[in-house]
Amino acid sequence: MFSSNADASLREVAIQLLARREYSRAELARKLQQKSFEADDIASCLDALAEQSLQSDVRFAESFVRSRIARGQGVIRIKGELRQRGVDQETLSEALAAVEEREAIDWFELAKETLARRYDSPGETPKERAKRERFLATRGFNFEQIRYALSCL
Repeated sequence: MFSSNADASLREVAIQLLARREYSRAELARKLQQKSFEADDIASCLDALAEQSLQSDVRFAESFVRSRIARGQGVIRIKGELRQRGVDQETLSEALAAVEEREAIDWFELAKETLARRYDSPGETPKERAKRERFLATRGFNFEQIRYALSCL
């Protein structure tokens, strides 16, 4: 077990990380483990940070969703990346719903805008069209959104 000085330095390291950007609890725990802090100490530190609202998975998820929408990414990719960062399904769904409602996100229009930024036509050949479909699919848009975006170019 660490002394109170070590606990303080654990907290300081966690706060320094959070000062740069939001982290999910799982990401922050992973970062702190890489710095050789004990798992039990990390868990209690993260509990304290969450109680003080210094770390919040909800706040992280909402911030993450907004940043990915600004990059032109679709809901499928955003959900996958949030899961990789340790955000649970309930928090993920709530964050998506909150951002969609607050910012009136239309995934079909976002797919269209994302495609228009990269390409100026839907493609002359089936090969070109498939390339555009793959581009949008890797960005996380579903089939209906892709079809809509291609029909609007």
